[in-house]
Amino acid sequence: MEAFCFFLHLLFLGFVCSEVGFTYEGFHDANLSLYGAAYMRSDGILVITKDSTKLLGHALYPSPLRFKESKLNNRSSIAVTFSTNFVFSMKPQYPELGGHGLAFVLFSAKEPKGCLPSQYLGLPNDTSNAQYSTRVLAIEFDTVQNFELQDINDNHVGIDISSLTSNISEPAAFYLDNSTNNNNSISLKSGDPFQVWIDYDSLEMVINVTIAPLALQRPYRPLISFPIDLSPVLDEHMYVGFSASTGLLAEAHNLLGWSFRIGGRAQDLDISELPSLVKPVKVVHKKGFALGITLASVTLVFLFISVAIHVKRRIENMEALEDWEVEYGARRFKYSDLVAATGGFGEKNLIGTGGFGKVYKGIVPSTELEVAIKRIAQDSRQGMKEFVAEITSMGRLRHRNLVQLHGWCRRQDDLLLVYDYVASGRRPIELQKNAHELVLVDWVRELHSRGEIVQAIDPKMDEYNPHEAELVLGLGLLCSHSHPDYRPSMRRTVQVLLGDASLPQLPPDFYLEATGVATEYADFYADSFLR
Repeated sequence: MEAFCFFLHLLFLGFVCSEVGFTYEGFHDANLSLYGAAYMRSDGILVITKDSTKLLGHALYPSPLRFKESKLNNRSSIAVTFSTNFVFSMKPQYPELGGHGLAFVLFSAKEPKGCLPSQYLGLPNDTSNAQYSTRVLAIEFDTVQNFELQDINDNHVGIDISSLTSNISEPAAFYLDNSTNNNNSISLKSGDPFQVWIDYDSLEMVINVTIAPLALQRPYRPLISFPIDLSPVLDEHMYVGFSASTGLLAEAHNLLGWSFRIGGRAQDLDISELPSLVKPVKVVHKKGFALGITLASVTLVFLFISVAIHVKRRIENMEALEDWEVEYGARRFKYSDLVAATGGFGEKNLIGTGGFGKVYKGIVPSTELEVAIKRIAQDSRQGMKEFVAEITSMGRLRHRNLVQLHGWCRRQDDLLLVYDYVASGRRPIELQKNAHELVLVDWVRELHSRGEIVQAIDPKMDEYNPHEAELVLGLGLLCSHSHPDYRPSMRRTVQVLLGDASLPQLPPDFYLEATGVATEYADFYADSFLR
């Protein structure tokens, strides 16, 4: 009898629970709580983040909503049916180089801990979720491939349950009909508006996620259909809304409309009532229109001549912008800022020298960013081709084992790369250390020869993977070897860090100079580890 009553309760759950719903066709009068970079434009568009770097934005319905109802026996509760549809667009600052993307979210806290502007779509990280018992359900529209989180590509839709790693994900696409498995791909970072439908059926215990270009009707077949009981996932009350972040590659995340309902299907949005992403062109009708155009044209000619003269005077100092720089989009620093940061590339700021050139430390004045600046020597083997390859490989990757590439600068034949941290937490040269710890590379090399390389790890790192730590330090020793033939290429370095290639076991005497004692491993490393 109890089982039968429970079945009836599930059957009529959509009618007995209190329905809550709202619809915003444009956000002129929307009652929402906005956090971080989120704001409402005068034209009714809800901006979660604009196209600037390292921004975090949250837009939530101001009150928590009830997402669970008690069973008939009152000893436990089950998640209720809910439905939403919304229209969004994402436009990166640089074409085809997305920021971190947008997520529809349910949060158990109005201001969850551990949300970062630099990554993870503005969602709380796994550590804070565990520490603060934060409950999170996110439907992500991700435009960055994060290898650490096992992303399938840089253009996908996924369901995340109290974790940054998706439980299920699919490349962004839509189905025209149910009769075929062929789908139509879409680019989330195209800047075009897309409509999304998300439905949770408490009776079937399944989440359906559907997406399509705004001009099309709702497809009959969802992109994702994920069986799950949300009862153990959700708290009784949750906050509903949107989250986004940008990181180093900026991307604008905009909402044009939003409909939501608990206990039934969300109201369809009237597309004709939504604000437009295209700004209207104002047409001026005046008697003096022709005269105004003439005067404006003359003024523009004089301005053009003035600008041309100014440009001609400064053309020798102008920093040329290459096509590949626009394509790969990582930040480009001003040459003057890097000169100021390094004290004119003075010896006081020099922290390393190699076959490729020199590395300087410094603080960029305009950002207060502490960086290491790699200045490639004009006679270096690392020419323009290798310079571009290093930017395109490092600029696209995001991994906890990679030193972060902040950007670059090029002025005539001067090539510079700007990087962030080291694994050991020590500076390359520290005068206050004991004599045997004075030079970082020599110190790590000595620890390696004694089989104690993990002692070089920064003691402030409370939690780390010993295997990964040994890999990073061993790779660092290889990259800093005095003989250039022993140093791995950038391509192989990235492969090792991502686990696509293995680091050869370093023998204790690997770092004996070639001019001193020859080792039996020289040919092995030269053949197997370089290209």
